[in-house]
Amino acid sequence: MKIKNLAIATALMASVASFAQKDQLKAAEKSLKSGNPAEAKEILTGIENMIVNAEETQKAQYYFILGSANLELAKKKTEEDKNLSNAANAYLKSIEIENNIGKAKYTAQAETSLKEVKGLLTNSAVADNNAKKFKESALKLHEVYNIDKKDTIMLYYAASNAINAQDYDLALNYYQKLKAINYSGKATNYMAKNKASGQEETFASAKERDLSVKLGTHESPRVEQVPSKRGEIAKNISLILIEKGDVPAAKKAVAEARKANPEDISLILSEADLYLKTKDYEMYKKLVSEVLIKDPNNADLYYNLGVISSQSGDKQAKIDAEGYYLKAIQIDPQYKNAYMNLAVLKLDGEKEIIDAMNKLGTSDADNKKYEALKAKRTAMYKAAIPYLEKAYDLFAGDKDIKQTLLNMYYALDMSDKAKALKAKN
Repeated sequence: MKIKNLAIATALMASVASFAQKDQLKAAEKSLKSGNPAEAKEILTGIENMIVNAEETQKAQYYFILGSANLELAKKKTEEDKNLSNAANAYLKSIEIENNIGKAKYTAQAETSLKEVKGLLTNSAVADNNAKKFKESALKLHEVYNIDKKDTIMLYYAASNAINAQDYDLALNYYQKLKAINYSGKATNYMAKNKASGQEETFASAKERDLSVKLGTHESPRVEQVPSKRGEIAKNISLILIEKGDVPAAKKAVAEARKANPEDISLILSEADLYLKTKDYEMYKKLVSEVLIKDPNNADLYYNLGVISSQSGDKQAKIDAEGYYLKAIQIDPQYKNAYMNLAVLKLDGEKEIIDAMNKLGTSDADNKKYEALKAKRTAMYKAAIPYLEKAYDLFAGDKDIKQTLLNMYYALDMSDKAKALKAKN
């Protein structure tokens, strides 16, 4: 009998607690509606420990009111960042509970409020970014992503801001999440200029944009292709891992990304950059050659191959380097660094020639050697000058290039050219 009485007593206590929770929830709701979110939150804090054992419907109500109280406090600029985050978590919890029990009394309102929270967090993150508070911005953008997991670009922006904040552990965490969901970011944007504001706007579809142009509100339609960001993501993961001293993990990360996306050129380039950073030039050349089959008009890649080849003391490598630089110029006639490096190639060995000339005496044999060396240097200068002249034009009057050219003109008795060059600003 005693046990039975105890069970009855426990049931009565639970019933009383349930009624107390209902009363407190009503009181919190009333405070919120009367414009006192701080009081509502204080009431909810008083039943925080009890709500764990409450009915699921009461839990959903509790978290909805808590989310609303936090949102109102944030809008009043009371611990704005903290309360926005708390509001998001509370609304998500309320929605989750109602999804689990199959009832949606608060879900629609919670989802609407979440959109408001998302907008406020995004605006705050943008403000932080503009103020160079990159870590704060990254954390808020990640919060926005947590609110809506379909908004993956927010996770990408969060990772970028974490990099800017030099918080590489945080960045790695975000980039690995992007990799896990196989984020691409590749897109086609349909753009047109708003005649009233003069600002270019992005439309959801070509049809929507073309309709606005037809109606006369917009002009100058264009299409913008946004390339895949998988290569950048894999590259940044590998660079962070290299920074941490884990080169094998870096190579594994980029290799896995390539395996998952074998046709993504940006990933091949990222793997190539990884081997370039670790000075595995042969592997770099192999990967770049693979890219050039798919992208034969990439002047930067030919230029990079030229740089790597020119660093070798091998005579054939120097010949290869010249060919790569010339190919880069063929693709892009304004590639100024390629002209500079071609001039440097042509001057390779000049120091040794000048040192040898300075060591010679005045005997007939030495004079003969001197003239031979001088002729060799003259040939070098004549081969380098056209590339230096082009580089000088493209570099808009670089003083170092100008002085080098003047020295060559004087050495070759090209006084007219030297006079004309000196007259240039």
